[in-house]
Amino acid sequence: MIQTLSKNIQNETLMFTNQKAIFWEREKTLIISDLHVGKSAHFRKSGIAVSSEILLDDLKVLENLIEYFQAERLIIVGDLFHAGMNSDLNIFCEWRNKYSSLKIILVKGNHDRIQAKFYEENCIEIVEDLIEIEPFTFVHEPNNHSEKFSVSGHIHPGIILYGKAKQAIKLPCFAISENQIILPAFSKFTGLYTKSLHQNFKFIAFTKGTIFEV
Repeated sequence: MIQTLSKNIQNETLMFTNQKAIFWEREKTLIISDLHVGKSAHFRKSGIAVSSEILLDDLKVLENLIEYFQAERLIIVGDLFHAGMNSDLNIFCEWRNKYSSLKIILVKGNHDRIQAKFYEENCIEIVEDLIEIEPFTFVHEPNNHSEKFSVSGHIHPGIILYGKAKQAIKLPCFAISENQIILPAFSKFTGLYTKSLHQNFKFIAFTKGTIFEV
C-alpha cells in the first residue's frame, strides 16, 4: 500500500513514498534511482540462482506508482540498468510498451552501459551528466559541494534505528540536506549504505506500511 509524506522543498511540493520514489506534484513527475534492470540475469550468467521475479516485482511497484499519481514523466537518476544486454531487458521492454506514452529521462549512472540504440528503440531520453529542471539538478552521484539543489541516488542510503534492549532495525531511507536529496535504491535487489552521512542530513525512513521522518 502506497503511503506518502509531503514536504515543501525549494518551494515545490514533493511527495515522498514508502515505495522508494518521489512524486513532484507540479511537474507530474515520478523520480526514482537505481532500478538495476538486468542484475538478476547478470547473476544467473555467473551461476548464481536469482529469480527474474525480483525485476517483475520492482516493475509492478513502479506500475502502481505511475497509476496512483497519474505520472506523465519518469526521471531516473542513474543505474536504470545494471550490466550489458541480457534476458531481463526483454522483460523491461515488454513493460515499456505498456507505458509508451510515459516520458522517461535517464541521467546515466555508472552501471548504464547499454548501447545508445537500445535507449532510442525504447523511447528513453538519456542525459550523460546531469539535467536541470528548475529548481532542481538531477544527477546520479551525490554532490555535497554544489550550490544548486541536487537530486541523486547511487549510494543506496539506509538507516539503523535502535530500540529497547539494543534491538536494531535497518531501513531504506531518503537522505535530505539543505542542498540535496539522495534517493534510496528502487530495486529490492540492492544493499543499504548505513554509514553516517554528513551531519546536516535528515532522513525519511519507511517500511511496507508506513513512512516517517527521523
